[in-house]
Amino acid sequence: MLLDTLKSIVGPKGWSTDPDLLKLHLREWRDQYLGSTPLLVFPSSTEQVSEVVKACRAAGNALVVQGGNTGLCGGAIPRVDGDEILLSMSRMNRIRSVSASDFSMVAEAGCILETLQRTAADAGRYFPLSLAAEGSCQIGGNLSTNAGGINVLKFGTARDQVLGLEVVLADGTIWNGLRTLRKDTAGYDLKHLFVGSEGTLGVITAAALKLYPPIRNLHTAIVAFDDASFAVELLASLRDTQGDQVYAFELIPEIAMRFVLQHIPGCRSPFAELHRWYVLLEASGSLEGLESTLMNCLDAGQISDAVIAKSDQERSDLWRIRHSISEAQKFEGRSLKHDVSVPIGSIAEFLERTVATIESEFPEVRIVAFGHVGDGNLHFNISEPKKRDQASFLAVADSLTSIVYDSVASFGGSISAEHGIGLFKKEMLAKYRSPIELQLMRTVKQALDPENLLNPGKVI
Repeated sequence: MLLDTLKSIVGPKGWSTDPDLLKLHLREWRDQYLGSTPLLVFPSSTEQVSEVVKACRAAGNALVVQGGNTGLCGGAIPRVDGDEILLSMSRMNRIRSVSASDFSMVAEAGCILETLQRTAADAGRYFPLSLAAEGSCQIGGNLSTNAGGINVLKFGTARDQVLGLEVVLADGTIWNGLRTLRKDTAGYDLKHLFVGSEGTLGVITAAALKLYPPIRNLHTAIVAFDDASFAVELLASLRDTQGDQVYAFELIPEIAMRFVLQHIPGCRSPFAELHRWYVLLEASGSLEGLESTLMNCLDAGQISDAVIAKSDQERSDLWRIRHSISEAQKFEGRSLKHDVSVPIGSIAEFLERTVATIESEFPEVRIVAFGHVGDGNLHFNISEPKKRDQASFLAVADSLTSIVYDSVASFGGSISAEHGIGLFKKEMLAKYRSPIELQLMRTVKQALDPENLLNPGKVI
């Protein structure tokens, strides 16, 4: 009965049970989570989303909302043995408005991030959210996980790009909060309840987003050095000399560079030889100031080499290296992903202490620690040993993860910087967050979704 009702709501083009299509939506990118669903629906409007939610509620049937399915924690995959309806936002991909004078854009949740970037550029504006999956991820998913990416240092996370939201609540009610105001202190700021909630509190159907003036005089450089601790010093120097116009600051270890050069066709090293550490950075302002800072570091022996991109193609080539690290790691076998954050000033000590502990207890594993050091976010990944003893590697996975997260906690950090909690980190959240925080989360969940119909079993 429910399936027939849902099919009538979304129409003949709005649902599917095709096994080949379902495979694309029921398997997570890393192949770690596989789900099942009796029906995949593609609503084309907020009203249809509302009716779908109402029908599921009336039947007491849970549903899972999915964006571009680029997540890494299983947050958008239904249970493998459940009957949850899978609701894809991909047909809700209209940009409702763009205002250059108001520096804002209203877009539906299914809009591809790259499309929003291009639309903003066509209007003479800039939308700063940028991450490796931007060609396929959707803004609704970005907001539901509070995605970060490469520009957090300058612009903040996805949360900081939101002016307002349109949300379908767990009872099917539509909340229209698509205001584009910069100042509004009239009561609670409700939009922030839903950003980062991973679809457990409501279905984000549209968002009012901030736009910015276009970036001019943007310079891209890659710097090579031997000591990871120097990265934080270089960041501070650049923020001083460039007038706080540093947009991205990405740490890359030698092992990640080797993986990319070995497995990703067309990538080439920007230097004649490999180095222990690299930083890929972008900053606007004076090219002379950037060159002067890097030259001073060279003269002081703090860096080994540096290259500044001279064209858009060179810039693209450098960023392709950074964006290909996760893909290259897949060729090296199984890996454990730890998306963590620590205070920026503690990054070097965190790396030194955590790497030393792991290497002393599990010397054969390969540590690939990279990421957005400019905002304290590291992807502390661990690849299986070269000999590919996968069974032994997986047998110690929990111990490895505990070492990483215990170290993060000792620095006052977070076990999830930008990927969310989903299924993967749900038990860990209970360990590393205080009882009062967990109770507050449960209170909010109970208030907004008392029947636990939205993405059940995720986050808390």
